[in-house]
Amino acid sequence: MSTPFAHTPPYLAPALFDDADAALAQVRTIYQNSTEHLRESLRRYVAGEALTHHVRACYPFARVHTDTVARPDSRLSYGFVAGRGTFETTLTRPDLFGDYYREQFRLLLKNHQVPIEIGTSAQPIPVHFSLAEHDHLEGSLDAVRRTRMRDLFDLPNLAAMDDGIANGTHDPGPGEAQPLALFTAPRVDYSLHRLRHYTGTAPEHFQNFVLFTNYQFYIDEFIRLGHEAMAAGAPGDYAAFVEPGNVITRKDGEPPQPGDELGAPPPRLPQMPAYHLVRGKHAGITMVNIGVGPANAKTITDHIAVLRPHAWIMLGHCAGLRNSQALGDYVLAHGYVREDHVLDEDLPLWVPIPALAEIQVALEAAVADVTQLEGYELKRILRTGTVASTDNRNWELAPFGPDVSNPERRFSQSRAIALDMESATIAANGFRFRVPYGTLLCVSDKPLHGEIKLPGMANHFYRERVEQHLRIGLQAVELLRASGMGQLHSRKLRSFAEVAFQ
Repeated sequence: MSTPFAHTPPYLAPALFDDADAALAQVRTIYQNSTEHLRESLRRYVAGEALTHHVRACYPFARVHTDTVARPDSRLSYGFVAGRGTFETTLTRPDLFGDYYREQFRLLLKNHQVPIEIGTSAQPIPVHFSLAEHDHLEGSLDAVRRTRMRDLFDLPNLAAMDDGIANGTHDPGPGEAQPLALFTAPRVDYSLHRLRHYTGTAPEHFQNFVLFTNYQFYIDEFIRLGHEAMAAGAPGDYAAFVEPGNVITRKDGEPPQPGDELGAPPPRLPQMPAYHLVRGKHAGITMVNIGVGPANAKTITDHIAVLRPHAWIMLGHCAGLRNSQALGDYVLAHGYVREDHVLDEDLPLWVPIPALAEIQVALEAAVADVTQLEGYELKRILRTGTVASTDNRNWELAPFGPDVSNPERRFSQSRAIALDMESATIAANGFRFRVPYGTLLCVSDKPLHGEIKLPGMANHFYRERVEQHLRIGLQAVELLRASGMGQLHSRKLRSFAEVAFQ
């Protein structure tokens, strides 16, 4: 990765640390030196200066080496390496991931009793990823100087950003360290930039509990509840509500913070707008309108996964497939038929996507709490079963008959009780990226039984049901938060040789 005449920041030799705070401080120093070097060089170049050497700065790395197979606290699904050997990862954005890194370092030190090595890696930081959220460079580049940038700076290299570690296909070469985390630093940086683009909000605002929906009605209700939570005297520990454009509303009585004034409503909403009910230590709730379709569901979860949320849950509408269901009934998914196809290359169809007990219990309890129903009456409106997700929005128009390719026949054979376009994708990507997941849907139509959405009926139904459904989702988050992070990150999601960083 070296360049003979690269202009680099002062080199800091690798050092061993037996204290998590000291290790994190070294990561911060290396990262700050590297990004400041790149930003200053880019500033000079944009201002018109002729640079004579390639400019390079690299990410910090964290590395551990173990000679014995330690038996860690097996109740956790993370915080220890799989066996003997050297394990390493590159790190980025300690300003954003500082608490996360500190916890991973602490657990490694506790479980293995070996020092953590922190140093400067050989992985260049793409110059685009060195810019801060509100960096504005004075000047402009003509076509020639834009082309020349490729010779002077490292640009994003997709070869350093694949998901082989998460997919279980990464095979270290001879002498190469084994991975310590699911994502390399360039992969994380890439997703952080994509999140800004798709959601219209900065990654700093994302919370550890994420709700996905496929209908704007849910977002409208979340916005209403978010502003209510900011009103004077409103109960709860939420400190701010953030909307696209990084528009921040702080709780009444709380002073604005530096940077709040930089937020502005966008001229048009982004593709998948995100809204954030902010709580200390990112323990609040983010809600994203992913729109319709599995492609959007995969795209947004691919990127939110690098933030290592504690859980994500799908709240949306679905087609009820059973005659015994009524409009407005709830469906708690305990299995998925994956006809969405967007993850077929990353997660083979033969891989089962299990229900996670902690999420299931919280969702069922939340339905009971909000509806005030129990026992047989709760079963009347809440059904647990398989949800089928398809990439064919007009599956109802397929020819009916005995052909095995007929979707109605396949869904019947699968014992599916509901159908949508996103839930299996969100659950499968949660499985793939080790993010606890769940699905609670609301039956909005029954196409197999002649009950289709009519404009007036649909609007009335949505508005009537959305408020209750969203309150159920919020209550489920409260229950999950109370259960603690360590219990959420399920051992069911570990592979044979899992990485240490959860």
